[in-house]
Amino acid sequence: MSVPHALLALLSEGPKYGLQLREEFEARTGEVWPLNVGQVYTTLQRLERDGLVEADGSGDDSQHKGFRITQAGEHELAGWLRTPPDLASPPRDELVIKVLVALRVPGVDVPEVLQVHRKYLVQLMQQWTRIKEADAGRDLALGLAVDAELFRLDAVVRWLDAADGRIKRAAAEPPAPARDDLPKLRRKTGATP
Repeated sequence: MSVPHALLALLSEGPKYGLQLREEFEARTGEVWPLNVGQVYTTLQRLERDGLVEADGSGDDSQHKGFRITQAGEHELAGWLRTPPDLASPPRDELVIKVLVALRVPGVDVPEVLQVHRKYLVQLMQQWTRIKEADAGRDLALGLAVDAELFRLDAVVRWLDAADGRIKRAAAEPPAPARDDLPKLRRKTGATP
């Protein structure tokens, strides 16, 4: 999540104070991602330093200043909104790392580890579903944020199920011989050999 760009988006509507930005950020994102007011002011200082926002000059400290987006800030925001995130390399996912490491730890029941995490994720999905049902479509931002989280968690559960099946099949098959002819694409997924 890019807090600086979200603040630029809010400032594109007109000048605002830091506390107002924090409140509007939380309201616009369905209050799913709380934002510390200190983070808002630190981010505003960086944006001002980079010429993307400017302070109105009233007030002696940043807490009493209004901020507005500059032309450079509008250009930055427009570019960010239209630039797809870099998804070429998979992120470092703690759960994936746990599973990969567990495969090599003697005495670890990896399918049991998978089930512990699966159970937890299903409970999280149930919590998010209750939030979605309680909202019943009244808050568009919250509904979209909850849908995104439910889809993300569903994908993780499906990955755990696929990993469980693959691990069980691998345990039932003889080990494959090592292959030195495979290109090592560990640093950049999606690269062509």
